[in-house]
Amino acid sequence: MAKKGRKVIIRVAHPKMKKYLKDHPYMEPDGMQEDRADLDEKCQKGYKTHPKRKTKIMFGKRYRNCVKAEEQQIAEADPKKGTGKKPKGSSRRLYTDENPKDTVSVKFSSVSDIRDTLSKASFKAKSHKRQSQIINLIHQRVRAAYNNAKDPKVKARLKKAFDYAKKRKEASKKKTIRLRKAKK
Repeated sequence: MAKKGRKVIIRVAHPKMKKYLKDHPYMEPDGMQEDRADLDEKCQKGYKTHPKRKTKIMFGKRYRNCVKAEEQQIAEADPKKGTGKKPKGSSRRLYTDENPKDTVSVKFSSVSDIRDTLSKASFKAKSHKRQSQIINLIHQRVRAAYNNAKDPKVKARLKKAFDYAKKRKEASKKKTIRLRKAKK
């Protein structure tokens, strides 16, 4: 509790509070000017102000939010859509649909579903490299479904589908080796 006769000065860091407290008798008249001086200072060399979050509050004071200039350029170069991992040396992200024209709908719950997927015109029109990726995806998903299945009938159906996917994956590997040898 303040002693009688002592004047308490109120400093406000948040700009919205300024309009509510502007008529308060103990409001420091130039309290916001100090905070504005920190915002007027430019970032250090090699740093830029963040494009969206321009300021941040640290220790009760508002400061300019400076980020490395290189990081900002990299973030802008990446596609806005998709959050998956980006493999080293690749321009594509995993688990995203950056190129919808390259999409092949995949079914893998039974051998006939996998055969239908692999005999589609949209699948056959792809390069061998892309076909191998799709076959690998089917193999991984069938394996996960098989390992997580509880019902014996479903497990038996998925086992057949898994064996078929494994066979197609091995055939794809052999074709890749054959193409590499022919390339040399």
